[in-house]
Amino acid sequence: MGKRCPFSAVRHKKPKVAFLCVHNSCRSQIAEAFGKKLAGAVFESFSAGTEPGSRINPDAVRLMKQAYGIDMELTQHSKPLSDLPAVDIVVTMGCNVQCPTLPCSHREDWGLDDPSGREDSAFLAVMAQIERKILDLKQRIQMGELR
Repeated sequence: MGKRCPFSAVRHKKPKVAFLCVHNSCRSQIAEAFGKKLAGAVFESFSAGTEPGSRINPDAVRLMKQAYGIDMELTQHSKPLSDLPAVDIVVTMGCNVQCPTLPCSHREDWGLDDPSGREDSAFLAVMAQIERKILDLKQRIQMGELR
């Protein structure tokens, strides 16, 4: 067989995934929450920002509670990159900024629009995108497809 992903089931390593954004108040927080709920058995989820805000976006908090039953305020808060542990996978949200280099085995950008300041439907659309991307990432890790 060819090369295996360092996080494949064969190697039994549960990777740490960092979701990064500018303010760590909306998309990256949503990704961390979905990662914990939907993929916690496969990878550990963290989030951080290059210029973290003072709190998680209240609309994101409200809609994650209403639509998914997830209370991000229970276990999450906005934090800087320096608060991250060593990570294996870095996922940027599509912030159109230069993210500092974090050592990792795999990096990808999800290119998501920021729904902050927009109507609920924009938030819900982004949440649905993030949910799909978390499930896809989970499956790729399980299948040993990341290099």
